[in-house]
Amino acid sequence: MSIFTPTNQIRLTNVAVVRMKKSGKRFEIACYKNKVMSWRSGAEKDLDEVLQTHSVFVNVSKGQVAKKDDLTKAFGTDDLTEICKQILAKGELQVSDKERQTQLETMFRDIATIVAEKCVNPETKRPYTVNLIERAMKDIHYSVKANKSTKQQALEVIRQLKETMEIQRAHMRLRLVLPAKEAKRLKEKLKTLLQVVESEDFDEELEMVVLVDPGCYREIDELIRCETKGRGSLEVLSLKDVEEGDEKL
Repeated sequence: MSIFTPTNQIRLTNVAVVRMKKSGKRFEIACYKNKVMSWRSGAEKDLDEVLQTHSVFVNVSKGQVAKKDDLTKAFGTDDLTEICKQILAKGELQVSDKERQTQLETMFRDIATIVAEKCVNPETKRPYTVNLIERAMKDIHYSVKANKSTKQQALEVIRQLKETMEIQRAHMRLRLVLPAKEAKRLKEKLKTLLQVVESEDFDEELEMVVLVDPGCYREIDELIRCETKGRGSLEVLSLKDVEEGDEKL
């Protein structure tokens, strides 16, 4: 005897569900466990590795597929892959309390690691340990946001920690070469973007070795390229200007 399965039902196992409410209705997609965060962080690029099926559901556990009219009304399209991407980006990952706790603890550690890699004590130029950053994050009661990338949150943590401890992004060391004609004018424009000028050598052109905040790199690069029409140059000598040994509190 064959068992009749309604055509609007799909049965799936070992599913991670991402849910989104839109236009007063609930929509869900079925993903593979551990792949949703990889997709959101950019580590996973293949959508087929993330989605169990390119279907949109009203209820994944019951296998109830969403109606085409409801999808068009809510998302302005009936392209299932496009809708899946939207839900994947903005929806809420449904996990058990235990899984959520483990996930948040892992993200907390990852954020602390990124902060420790990017920052130093400005007085000593020494990096902080991951454990020390974790303690500082607990002191300011930082709560991890599961739907934001660890990199975004690390930048937010750095901003918050500046209020309670001596911390800053480790400087980049750059060599700038500016054509003689533009050197004086360009140096003036760059002044606010440079933290420290370590050396200057003016012969047929101006060569400078400088320390800058990593956040200013793109602006400096653009300024030199545009103002010198490609005749000037910028070279990264080191990504982080740090002293040996970890900082202890």
